[in-house]
Amino acid sequence: MSRTVTLVLVDPTGRPLGALPAFDVPEPWWQQVGAILDQARHRYRIDAAVLRLLTADRPEPPGGHLTYLAEVAAPPAVPLAPVSADLAPHPLRAPWAEPGGPARSLAWATAQLDRIGRPVTAVAQHRTWNLSAIWRLDGPAGTAWLKQVPAFFRHEAAVLRWLTTAAPDLVPMLLAADDTGRVLLDHIPGADRYAADPAERAAIAAAHHTVQLHAAGDAAALVAAGVPDWRGPALARWIRDQLTPHDTAVVADLLAGLDDRLAQVRDCGLPDTLVHGDLHPGNVCGDGHRATFIDWGDAFVGHPAFDILRLTETLDDATAGLLLDAWVTRWQADAPGSDPRRAVDLLRPVAPLRMAAVYAMFLAGIEPSEHPYHLGDVPACLKRAAALA
Repeated sequence: MSRTVTLVLVDPTGRPLGALPAFDVPEPWWQQVGAILDQARHRYRIDAAVLRLLTADRPEPPGGHLTYLAEVAAPPAVPLAPVSADLAPHPLRAPWAEPGGPARSLAWATAQLDRIGRPVTAVAQHRTWNLSAIWRLDGPAGTAWLKQVPAFFRHEAAVLRWLTTAAPDLVPMLLAADDTGRVLLDHIPGADRYAADPAERAAIAAAHHTVQLHAAGDAAALVAAGVPDWRGPALARWIRDQLTPHDTAVVADLLAGLDDRLAQVRDCGLPDTLVHGDLHPGNVCGDGHRATFIDWGDAFVGHPAFDILRLTETLDDATAGLLLDAWVTRWQADAPGSDPRRAVDLLRPVAPLRMAAVYAMFLAGIEPSEHPYHLGDVPACLKRAAALA
């Protein structure tokens, strides 16, 4: 599967210039823009920055014919087609999705790297969508990555600051951060571990347990630093608030009993701690020697079982059972008298319910043209929660 892409070009002031002829790129994933920019450079001799998705010819990713808005410093030499596109401002537009936004973010990042003696000689945009924008910055002293996230993910910097002290071998080195959602991270070797086998997933779970055990004593400090507090009743309130605009009839009974269920979870005796929030192997980077946990924007302070449920949710019952057994054994040893297995059983339907609320939060915080990224996720998660309740 591939994508067919049309780039609508604007100059740095936002003035429309026209559209390039459509072209194909091999990557089907809508947020990946590196191949788009490589093709534009090769075909039309232009250097551009993709700002955001404008339209898609299908209701959800991947693939299809997509139209993106891209910024160029000057009109290209090739003829551009007239185009009608909605370029009006929107209050939920990400700062990197505006003309001039990428330049401002890169200026901040290069200044930070200059300050620590790591000048930048090359920049490449890798990703842009409603959840993040990511650039690679290379120089003689090595590679760094600029990541910029929306307001609902800005606590990622606080999480990384804590992790840099508590578990420096398990996370990227945080080089700089500001209060607008920008973080600058040192390069880490390896690749994502989407294809991790059960043995590697078991190692991921064991390493993550050490983080959660340490964080259990710092939960209050993490909340004070801005990490979302979804402990017990706060989680139930937050889920209901986020899902209010959506049709939740299929999980009405689960929502009605949520406070009681979470009270039973609390009685199981496990401590609240730092939860990654999206602990699948794709959010682990490895090179055979070191595993690094990335993408902490979904993190919150709450129950540790949410992460083992996420890590095992795509596995067959037998394989998932082995990982869950090891997780239960670790927590029984570290929280004597607790009942981690009952906590997992109680939270099994709550995990997809929480994810439905997360996707609802995304939809409430992004502009409508980017809703197709997530629109199908809320009902899908609600359906899964109902099946597990």
